[in-house]
Amino acid sequence: QAEDGNIEYKLKLVNPSQYRFEHLVTQMKWRLQEGRGEAVYQIGVEDNGLLVGLSEEEMRASLKTLRRMAEKVGADITVLREREVDYDSDVPRKITEVLVRKVPDNQQFLDLRVAVLGNVDSGKSTLLGVLTQGELDNGRGRARLNLFRHLHEIQSGRTSSISFEILGFNSKGEVVNYSDSRTAEEICESSSKMITFIDLAGHHKYLKTTIFGLTSYCPDFAMLVVSANTGIAGTTREHLGLAMALKVPFFIVISKVDLCSKATVERTVKQLERILKQPGCNKLPLLVNSDDDAVTAAQQFAQSPNITPIFTLSSVSGENLDLLKVFLNILPPLTNSKEQEELMQQLTEFQVDEIYTVPEVGTVVGGTLSSGICREGENLVVGPTDDGKFLRLKVCSIQRNRSACRVLRAGQAATLALGPFDRSLLRKGMVMVSPEMNPTICSVFEAEIVLLFHATTFRKGFQVTVHVGNVRQTAIVEKIHGKDKLRTGEKAVVCFRFIKHPEYLKIGAKLLFREGVTKGIGHVTNLQAITTKENGLEESLGPGQLSF
Repeated sequence: QAEDGNIEYKLKLVNPSQYRFEHLVTQMKWRLQEGRGEAVYQIGVEDNGLLVGLSEEEMRASLKTLRRMAEKVGADITVLREREVDYDSDVPRKITEVLVRKVPDNQQFLDLRVAVLGNVDSGKSTLLGVLTQGELDNGRGRARLNLFRHLHEIQSGRTSSISFEILGFNSKGEVVNYSDSRTAEEICESSSKMITFIDLAGHHKYLKTTIFGLTSYCPDFAMLVVSANTGIAGTTREHLGLAMALKVPFFIVISKVDLCSKATVERTVKQLERILKQPGCNKLPLLVNSDDDAVTAAQQFAQSPNITPIFTLSSVSGENLDLLKVFLNILPPLTNSKEQEELMQQLTEFQVDEIYTVPEVGTVVGGTLSSGICREGENLVVGPTDDGKFLRLKVCSIQRNRSACRVLRAGQAATLALGPFDRSLLRKGMVMVSPEMNPTICSVFEAEIVLLFHATTFRKGFQVTVHVGNVRQTAIVEKIHGKDKLRTGEKAVVCFRFIKHPEYLKIGAKLLFREGVTKGIGHVTNLQAITTKENGLEESLGPGQLSF
């Protein structure tokens, strides 16, 4: 049994003494803190992992004690699964696995972000519609109509933008969604765990939007949707490659199983397993057929990223949808509490991904807080502008998942209202940082890259679109160190120059670049910083006026 982590083995908890009870409660608090509000208790298991099992009576008493412990901490418990242990005794002995969930005092809910990938027409939006609206699809795309943001998407049935959908689980592990005609605020209030689905576009022509969604919204997990009747086609492999390149752990959903025979579904599963076991992927596929599998999949998936759960389901008949819900309910967050604490102690840095103008509120920016803490009324600087300056601004209010929020912590996504700040000064890819950070910006940077695919050779003077986090801009290859040109599959350190304006980058950030069929991945190794002068911070006088 590991000291850290949120899984606790207990042999039995029958009538503990008062002192022992206090000790158990303290231990539960620690496990909950490790799992950021979630812990799994396995009862009937010794500390070394030996499955001993308990008789019916002892199990009942142990669960009763566990309930008392959870009440004391203010948590809820749900039994995930029971198993009989095959022992020689006449009395059947069982082990039980219990999920303990408590909303941490300092935040409203656990938040997981799941990016949804897959080929065009594989049923991504429909699956999300069914999960978040709580009613099945009619086979002609009714479930996804609420997810579309543009008229042309409704007409063509293709997602072209990035939309966000929320699915909540309350502390008993029941699904909270729009089925009881709730509003988003109600879902947030009654859930202790929120899953935000980032619905990305499957069509090849919207690939840059999909890459932007994967790099800038920092999803915790990715869900790759494959349609059972077409198998692996079109952009499926590319999306799989993107998830692997950005090291986002992914699981696979095979949709539309109601349309085809069992043999076809099995063929698709085999095709996927073959691809996942290839040397480049090195994943271990795990087909989920029962609740038991779903529980195992969720726990193993978070511990070792090599395991890839595969679900086969239908959004029309609802077959196996519950298994996916069980899996999402148990899925633990990737970072433990310690890492988040460390991030929160750094200076504030917020990535700007979207910019809106809201009537009577003014300019609103959406994005992710990558480090630090951001409070209402805080003064930050935003930049870099086209000439490399940072502008002062004030955060007027914060919303998280459409409900107001006073404090934003590292790793959370939110929208910030900036009041009368001029929208034309902002663009995607900017950062908002605390004034004392003295941010480094650069036009020229070096990166160690691997060329994944290129039709001819890749050489000096080549123009590519570079994605680093929320930054995307065309850059020119200035120099390839130690070589004249690169071919597919080669590694090198390359010097890039942004063609339009300087950007805020960090050393070690993951980098993707593309140009037509050329693709490459890598990470930033060196920056040629442009120093921002102290007086580079412009004071905004009024709407759009700058003092010189």
